Amino acid sequence: MIWFQLQSLIGSYPLALRGLGMTIALSVISLALGTLIGFTIGVLRTSGNRLVSTVIGVWVDLIRGTPFLVQIFLIFFILPEFGVELDAFTAGIIALTNLAACFICEIVAAGIRSVPTGQVEAALASGLSQWQRMRQVVLPQAMRVSLPPLVGQYVLLIKDSSVVSAIGLTDLTRVGWLVVQRVPNGLLVFAIVGIGYFVVCYPLILLARRLERRMSAAHGEVQL
Repeated sequence: MIWFQLQSLIGSYPLALRGLGMTIALSVISLALGTLIGFTIGVLRTSGNRLVSTVIGVWVDLIRGTPFLVQIFLIFFILPEFGVELDAFTAGIIALTNLAACFICEIVAAGIRSVPTGQVEAALASGLSQWQRMRQVVLPQAMRVSLPPLVGQYVLLIKDSSVVSAIGLTDLTRVGWLVVQRVPNGLLVFAIVGIGYFVVCYPLILLARRLERRMSAAHGEVQL
């Protein structure tokens, strides 16, 4: 029986490749846009403008404190009630980009706040403008601190992309649900789906570990 199920799974590989490609495309586009937006609002949140910081903080807390499934349902099912029609792929991109931006914003903001105040004051005493201080002094140090958790967050966001299957987008998880209707072995089918996500995420896991080791080594050298 397992042999026939495996044969059916092998016959489903074109659909599986399509789902894997959709997951990769969705993740790459969303993470690229989310990184750009998250980096920008992370810098703005630490700019010293209390109103801007408060508005960004409220939005970030709202998105981080509510289920992603609810967010994507609001975008895909509720926005059309207000005349905004979105296909499943576009809705998935918007929802994932927004989620990524909010988490990345907090990581970047935390990295900026970790820079010693004395170095910022020294840059100010040197006559550097606010933009020059941020570009030449603050951001290079902040990014060294932020990179390991940032890459780790990418892994989590790629896994969160599986939620888009709830609005009918044929990603890897959706393919699993379609295949399990023909191959009544959920354990086997979703084990393979899990392996697919692992293949996508594992290079990022290795990168995060490498960055953490480099950060630890650099910190040890500074202490010596």
